[in-house]
Amino acid sequence: MTKTKMTKEIFGVKSPNKECTDAKCPFHGQISVKKELFKGKVVKKDINGSATIEWFRPYFVPKYERYEVRRSRMRVHNPQCVDAQIGQEVTVARSRPLSKTKNHIILGIVESEAKKQ
Repeated sequence: MTKTKMTKEIFGVKSPNKECTDAKCPFHGQISVKKELFKGKVVKKDINGSATIEWFRPYFVPKYERYEVRRSRMRVHNPQCVDAQIGQEVTVARSRPLSKTKNHIILGIVESEAKKQ
């Protein structure tokens, strides 16, 4: 892999301090991301650099005039330098297809308000 210039910031997310050799990393590799951002919680992680995130959303049921909670899940690429762990809130951006099921990359970990104070 050729040495490329590291990107400092993508859509307001600062690049991680760690170095990585991942070609699919948006900060250290050659992958570009689109401005289609999602936030979710990591619920599954494997050693191959993949993770599953999920988020919940309200859905209105007209018959009962009430809301139900629906869940969405997505397989994402977890770069070596970000290395999000299970239970962390992350920001994800769309990219070109990376594999059969992965079209998104984790950009960064969202810090909770409790940790900031």
